[in-house]
Amino acid sequence: MVHDSLPRGRHHLSREQVVASQRERMIRGLADAMAEKGYIGTPVADIIQRAGVSRETFYQQFDSKLECFLAAFDATEAQLLAVLADVVEKTADLPPSERYERVLGTYLDLVLAEPALARLVIVEVYAAGPVAMRRREALQRRVADLFFDQLDVRDETSRFAAAVITAGIANLVSTPLVEGDEEAVRALRAPMADLVDRLLRVTRGGSWRPSAEDRSPD
Repeated sequence: MVHDSLPRGRHHLSREQVVASQRERMIRGLADAMAEKGYIGTPVADIIQRAGVSRETFYQQFDSKLECFLAAFDATEAQLLAVLADVVEKTADLPPSERYERVLGTYLDLVLAEPALARLVIVEVYAAGPVAMRRREALQRRVADLFFDQLDVRDETSRFAAAVITAGIANLVSTPLVEGDEEAVRALRAPMADLVDRLLRVTRGGSWRPSAEDRSPD
């Protein structure tokens, strides 16, 4: 998939708009190429071909493929956190477990809507090296905080459990994301929401009881 380039001939775009358009196309080109070939197997030549820019243009904005990758990661992170924060704001009056399920559902919907960018952040980041991995770790903490601040989870043990659950979601998404199995991604919503509901019961003095669906018939 090659993204549309700027109009040929004279146009009325400012230099800043041209640069922004080129940058956006290179980021998208990188994500699409890596969705097919992975980080290691994607050369700069594939990125610029998909973006419709020259090699000179690429290196005017990025020193390396890694720098382009990190720019794509940062742009995806900003979009993800902005969308999730909006959901949090709009569901503030709902019960905690329902707020969590809405945020989780939105996260999974974003993965399905932008699989190439999701794969970049969740899967290809491992191949991009330690700098990218530190970005992923920081993002995971931010998402975990955003998820679980809605549940009034405050003590250290519960917050550690929350971080483990958030890491588990990303891990469980990885394989179906790579395989293009959309139904498997969607299917994560109900069991993960149920797991968090049980966590809430425990933190509020309840017990880790199986749900009705889990209980064996008498």
